[in-house]
Parts: sequence; structure tokens; C-alpha cells
Amino acid sequence: MTPSGTSLLGLTKHLAAVEYNWFCETFGRETEPLPFRDDDPEADLRIEPGETIEGIVAFYGRARAASDKVIEELALADTGTAWHGATVSLRWVLIHMVEETARHAGHMDIIREMVDGATGDHVREDG
Repeated sequence: MTPSGTSLLGLTKHLAAVEYNWFCETFGRETEPLPFRDDDPEADLRIEPGETIEGIVAFYGRARAASDKVIEELALADTGTAWHGATVSLRWVLIHMVEETARHAGHMDIIREMVDGATGDHVREDG
């Protein structure tokens, strides 16, 4: 965990929530309750008492499956309304989510490096 409290599991929870939000809520599809709170902008990144690794990983799996269904059912030019009121296309959401996921994958790699000390993307074979 970083000094700010960012963790691998918290980033996974956040990515699940934004998958549901951008793909489902934007295009009028139902979601399960999402961990966003107006009074706590970090709520979707924090692990709450009672939440488990298995539960958050399953939450991410359900969010991905719901997002995949939206992607299969809509055309790239189809539009929806984002959480902040803007009209966005499925194409825009797909590109945004590639960026969002890549950015947080980078954060995850930094946290992983803090845990195991390994750097780079090459596997070393000793002996």
C-alpha cells in the first residue's frame, strides 16, 4: 500500500466501479450498487470492513461481463449520457476505458514493485 492508502485491491475495486459506470450507467443499463459517494471521493478506492479479495475480484468480473454485453449490443456511434452530463459515444467510452485501465495498471505495477522489488518487463532466469 502507498502512503495515501492506494492498494492493488482498491484499484481493482475502482476499475470495476468505473467499468459499470461508463458502460452501463452511461447507456441506461442497470448496475449493482456502486461504491461512489459524493461526500467521499475516495470511497471507490477503499476496502471496507467485510469486503474480501474474492468479493472484489468477483465484482470486477461482473462489471466486465456487463460491459462486454453493452459493447456487443451497441454500435460504436451510439451515444449515452456520462455521469457529468456530457453526451458520449461508445467509441469515446472504449477509448477512455483503455486509458483509464492502462493508467491504473501502471499504478498497480508501481505498487507491485514496492512489494517484490522487481523492475522491468523481462523475466530473469538464474542459472
